[in-house]
Amino acid sequence: MFAQAQTGGRFTIKGAVTDTTGAALPAATIMLLLPADSSLTNFGRSNKEGAFELKNLKRIPYLLKVSYVGYVPFQTEVVPADGEVTDLGKLKMKVLQKELYEVVIKTARAPLSIRGDTVEFDARAFKVPPGSTVEDLLRKLPGMQVDADGNIKAHGEEVKRVTVDGKRFFGEDPKMATKNLPAEAINKVQVFNGKSEQSKVTGVDDGKREKTVNLELKDSHKKGGFGKAVAGVGTDSRLEGKVSYNRFDDKQQFSLLGFGNNTNQSGIARNDYQDFKGSQSFNWGDDGDFGFNSGRYYGGDDITIQPSWGGGGSEGFTKNWAGGANYNYDTKKTKVSTSYFYNQTNSIMDVRSSTENFLTNDSYSTLDNNKTLGFTGNHRPSFRFEKAIDSLNTIILISNSRINRGDGSYESFQQSFRNEGILSNQSTVNNSSVYNSLAMANLFMYRHKFKKKGKNFAVSAGYNINNSEEDKRLSSINRFLQDSTLNSEINQRNETESTRGNFKGSLSYVEPLSKSIFWESFYNFNMRRDKVDRNVFDIEGNLQETNPFLTRYYANDFTYNRLGTSFRYSSKGLNLSVGLAGLEFKLKGKFVRDEAEADFTRVNRTYFSWVPNVNLNYDLKNNRYLYLNYGLEVREPSITDLQPIVDNSNPLYIVEGNPDLIPASMHNIYGGYQMFNPASFTNLYVNMFYSYNINQVVYNRTINLENLITTTKPMNITGGSNVGGYIGFGFPIKKTKSNLNLNTGINLSNNITYINNVENETRTNNFNFGARLDLTPSDVFTLYTNANWNLNYSKYSINTNQNQQIFNSNYGADMNWKTVKDIYLNARFNYMTYKNDQFGFNQKQPILNLAVYKVVLKSKKGEIRLTAYDVFKKNLGITQNVNQNYYTERRVATLSRYFMLSFTYNMRGISASVRRSNF
Repeated sequence: MFAQAQTGGRFTIKGAVTDTTGAALPAATIMLLLPADSSLTNFGRSNKEGAFELKNLKRIPYLLKVSYVGYVPFQTEVVPADGEVTDLGKLKMKVLQKELYEVVIKTARAPLSIRGDTVEFDARAFKVPPGSTVEDLLRKLPGMQVDADGNIKAHGEEVKRVTVDGKRFFGEDPKMATKNLPAEAINKVQVFNGKSEQSKVTGVDDGKREKTVNLELKDSHKKGGFGKAVAGVGTDSRLEGKVSYNRFDDKQQFSLLGFGNNTNQSGIARNDYQDFKGSQSFNWGDDGDFGFNSGRYYGGDDITIQPSWGGGGSEGFTKNWAGGANYNYDTKKTKVSTSYFYNQTNSIMDVRSSTENFLTNDSYSTLDNNKTLGFTGNHRPSFRFEKAIDSLNTIILISNSRINRGDGSYESFQQSFRNEGILSNQSTVNNSSVYNSLAMANLFMYRHKFKKKGKNFAVSAGYNINNSEEDKRLSSINRFLQDSTLNSEINQRNETESTRGNFKGSLSYVEPLSKSIFWESFYNFNMRRDKVDRNVFDIEGNLQETNPFLTRYYANDFTYNRLGTSFRYSSKGLNLSVGLAGLEFKLKGKFVRDEAEADFTRVNRTYFSWVPNVNLNYDLKNNRYLYLNYGLEVREPSITDLQPIVDNSNPLYIVEGNPDLIPASMHNIYGGYQMFNPASFTNLYVNMFYSYNINQVVYNRTINLENLITTTKPMNITGGSNVGGYIGFGFPIKKTKSNLNLNTGINLSNNITYINNVENETRTNNFNFGARLDLTPSDVFTLYTNANWNLNYSKYSINTNQNQQIFNSNYGADMNWKTVKDIYLNARFNYMTYKNDQFGFNQKQPILNLAVYKVVLKSKKGEIRLTAYDVFKKNLGITQNVNQNYYTERRVATLSRYFMLSFTYNMRGISASVRRSNF
């Protein structure tokens, strides 16, 4: 009986890693594998004395692997000895020499290796179903998380960048790579903390780290093309298709992407377009604005070259078509990235909303049933060229464009009710519009590095344009039950032409004062000219007459200057920067009813502000980091808010501009601590933040108590703050088999606005709790679960009777199970609850998607899939919103239950024996 007790149950393996002389090798990577398939079951690292322990192991034979930089990998079989501990003694590793190279090659590859803050995974050791994407592969890796939207976390931190073979072919947002590259194309996955682009360019370490994932391709996929084609047909006339093709070699990358569907699928995420543009779309400094962030010019509604996807994502009903190509050429001296992308969306949005509006001691409600039909089409060419003239000089040219065309119609029936449920007014609205726009952003940059390390100079110059024209038809019938003299009919035409030209330039100079102290000076300049010509006509029959109250011509010149300097101390992991800049805004504007008139109303103002900035980053070693930042953000009012015009598109909700607005500023401070233990794969992430607003632009509301017409006008208000924090903690319950991540956050905010000239302070206290459990017990079964609870308290200073508490929760699970004969089952379930006792709102929404698919064809290149979407038919498109002095419930008629039969064909790289392609 005693012998059985000693040889049964669990046991511990221990030992020590040394070199051939017996000297300890600390932080060596220890891996425990199953001999049958070399699957990873446990791992760890040796301590400072080279010792290690792997505890609570099943009493079965194992394969032990040890890796250490510069040494031949060590491998030995482990058979459990009698007793609770099997001591392997000293494991001696040989120095890696050229004559031992073949020995290393013949040694079985390690599934996992850890070097400093870099963790490298052998993708072949983590099996995923055929046809899986990189996203599916990442879910299997220890310490990695991928949520339902494709956002990636590694070691508790958000992944900022994904590279392919070290090249940034997919921009800043990693999802384009992870969603479209096949898992089978990947040889290794490397996770590490990369330096920021700024520190790479200047040669001065700024202490900032960006969590990066590098995907190393298999040789077979570097020598030929690979991609995927999908076609599907479903019930209710649902159709979908998608094709992607990629081709890589050491210098070039070529990609094609196209899709079409009527299933509300955009094919790629809304913020993924820039990723499609290629490796150089978002390098540091591509905005050409040098210097620290505090006081940087954001330009209000400045041009952004982003697609207007339309359709509201998963809401409503959309038909989407898109396609494009991009090409990247990337060598040490020359980098070229160019692309063209087109997308169009036809959308139908059928919305029912109810709003409770709070006044000083009263309230009223509104109901709105509206329907929007829309079309938008976007052409987007882009180009980036970077040339290293020599080792000291570099030039960069960038040009991005957007050509947009669209039309839409809006029908609405709106009603307002007083407290007793008495109908006060109603409006029937029927509007339509046609619009075109052209935007282009061009930038030139020159960088010079001096021979003295850390000393450099940079200059940039850019010119942007953003022009648009729109023709609106406004028609409405407005009835006021309390006073029929207010009844009106609107039949108008609104023609608006807007042009913008924007020239900007920037200078930067960095001088090292010593090995650890650097001085940077910078200057930013921006000169912008806007013109808006808005003509509004009242229409009666075939006649139209100018409306003098709504017609406006508006022009303004905006000049921005920022001159600043900062000192940086960088040594032994401590990085401290302190800076100050002087910021000046000059605004000259004029407006009149008609451009031909001479009697302009003019605006001429100058604003000056000192802008401080403090930044601290401290590398505490052993993957522990501390950071702290303070800055002042300054924002100029948008041109939309500055225009002294009235927008009466909705006759019950009038919007006015305000030419008297001044720039808003915000004091921001945030800091935190993060830690990752590569031996245990435990991570901790803590952060705190605080912000305070000065001259914040808010939209004050005036409600006519007789007819309940609301007028909003932007104004500057000082006050309002936001404070909170977040804690995230993750650890493996069983290494390689299950991981648990916990998080909690708090956000306390107060916002100030005026309701009928009475100051209203809205205090919102938000508490969030979350948990995620990932189970990957075998190659044939995975289960990813999550839960999130959110509690929101809102309190109003002018009407405390309307204080409310909202509780939302979300429970999710994603299961994949391989059954017999390459048949797979997949289930995705989300259970969402929405509760607001103040308004008796209690909604439960279970969404279940089921799929069964089989891998077919030679080399498993094909897949046949049958999918049931929203099995319970509960996709209701429900949202709640609490803001200023109102609460809104919104329901959107949305695509619900349907079934889809699809076929996927995977195109794969050709044999590795073929010579490298040179295109």
